[in-house]
Amino acid sequence: MARRCELTGKGPIAGNNVSHANNKTRRRFLPNLQTKRIWIPEEKRFVTLKITTRAIRTLDKKGLKAMLKDANIVL
Repeated sequence: MARRCELTGKGPIAGNNVSHANNKTRRRFLPNLQTKRIWIPEEKRFVTLKITTRAIRTLDKKGLKAMLKDANIVL
């Protein structure tokens, strides 16, 4: 399964490991993904999403309906 947030679309980015001798080797920075069950009161059911911790914080602040509207996602 892809390492991508289902609400925000954030995925891995590439960068460098830099040693003390300033040697550079490629690496990946992975998003902090968590599996979260979210209650949808309109449909009276839970939805399981794989989202980043930043998206969970935004979800607590704005609500699922507003985040889905911003992301143009229809459940």
